[in-house]
Amino acid sequence: MTDLRDTKTALHVYLQEARDALLWKLEGLGERDLRLPRTPTGTNLLGIVRHVANVEISYFGVTFGREWTAPDHPLVVDDADYDADPQADWWVPAEVSAAEVADFYRDVAAFSDETIDALPLEAVGSVPWWPAERREVSLARIIVHVVSDTTRHAGHADILREGIDGAAGMKVSATNMPPVDWAAYVERLRQVAERF
Repeated sequence: MTDLRDTKTALHVYLQEARDALLWKLEGLGERDLRLPRTPTGTNLLGIVRHVANVEISYFGVTFGREWTAPDHPLVVDDADYDADPQADWWVPAEVSAAEVADFYRDVAAFSDETIDALPLEAVGSVPWWPAERREVSLARIIVHVVSDTTRHAGHADILREGIDGAAGMKVSATNMPPVDWAAYVERLRQVAERF
């Protein structure tokens, strides 16, 4: 069991747990289900993973003067891509498989982990796309920022996945879902809502 009394270790563990939660939402689904838009704004499972990977490249790379190792990778999104399509990192081209997306995210996580491992929490970086008065940041702030972003998107993925096949919860081995008759529970909630 990991000792979480050290702040850096605790932050890193929470980041990895969010990554793992996001990746398991892809498991067992076909390419169509992973790509199909599930919201009016086009949110889809593979797009979420691509987005979160690009967030990590930016915050754990650019912010701390590190260049991503494969800038020409088909899932990396740069300024020109965003100029052509402001949603460029929220979907995956047909020629890139879901397995490639998951591998890309794992590679990005390893790259990000190198930054986290190499620097103290007080290390100073610069986020060039933030306003000048907030641009200078610590590694601690960036880890918290990325954990927050990743967990938010893991929650989105959880809801999307539940809508596809009913799989819900934090992780396969410990869903954190109580043993409930879900149909009866949902019906009770529906009846309460219908009173309004």
